[in-house]
Amino acid sequence: MRTEEKLLILALRGETLSRPPFWLMRQAGRYLPEYKATRQDAGSFLDLCYNPDLATEVTLQPIRRFGMDAAILFADILLIPDGLGQALDYKEGEGPILEPIRNVAELSALSMDNLHSRVAPVYETVARLAEELPDNVALIGFAGAPWTVATYMVEGRGSRDHAIVKQWAYSDPDGFGQLMDLLVTATVEYLSKQVEAGAEVVQLFDTWAGALSETAFQRWCIEPVQKIVAQLRQSYPDLPIIGFPRGVGAGYGTFAKTANVNGVSLDWTVPLDWAARELQPHVTVQGNLDPRLLVVGGPAMEAEINRIRETLGQGPFIFNLGHGIVPETPPEHVGRLAEMLRG
Repeated sequence: MRTEEKLLILALRGETLSRPPFWLMRQAGRYLPEYKATRQDAGSFLDLCYNPDLATEVTLQPIRRFGMDAAILFADILLIPDGLGQALDYKEGEGPILEPIRNVAELSALSMDNLHSRVAPVYETVARLAEELPDNVALIGFAGAPWTVATYMVEGRGSRDHAIVKQWAYSDPDGFGQLMDLLVTATVEYLSKQVEAGAEVVQLFDTWAGALSETAFQRWCIEPVQKIVAQLRQSYPDLPIIGFPRGVGAGYGTFAKTANVNGVSLDWTVPLDWAARELQPHVTVQGNLDPRLLVVGGPAMEAEINRIRETLGQGPFIFNLGHGIVPETPPEHVGRLAEMLRG
């Protein structure tokens, strides 16, 4: 099947389909026993990301089980900082730990020089997936959006209030802007290589977009995404691009109308009627089942799946979660979701 005939691509081109294509964020992950076995074989999490054999395997595992309409590359949003030379480690129970970058002087530790050589295994994984995926399954590449990646780079780890990164961004916007400009450049290069290797769609994850005020959201979330989209479209004018500015509430409307993406992924707090009225006339919408309902399963999950489909299925729509699958999700609940969406 040609790229342009795949359901995900058709939806992102604005078509309303008889059944929505579906995939799930973190569909390759810790809820699957086969993933856990592969993860054990890999050693560290970074070793798994940088091992094309194993990264290909875990990307394919949910496709074999559940038959999603798209596979998303198994990697991590912090591979760009790693490629830029920032020390990165993943500690069990703590998540990512980075050597913080907190002022303009410390930016000198970062360089584009070794980015592609460091993350080259990711491009190999994409190329293998392009060969091995079933013909009807689209391949999604991805990166973290600059604001979200910057939060980890500056804070040095995940943060609840993002106090340190906001302090820099608000007190020295020109200096912080240098970090953001570097991340825009690196993200364009990184995603371009993924597309060259065979990615048919790309998604930008702005997980912490909701931490910002309205004006800061415009400057540090929307404007960098606009730059990335514009530069990617210079080389790949037909590339479908999905944005996910999680937690921004009414800001989804501004994002949908101005970010120039093809699709906007919605978190589970977004009212469906509002999304159908305010967003779908401008973009394809993706979402937005609460991942906790996937844990619960049964009538509660099924009723919400039906409600989402009925409300958003009248326009261009991709079924997904409002964020990633959580580890305690029973695989049989994912199987039931897939059965309902294919039916």
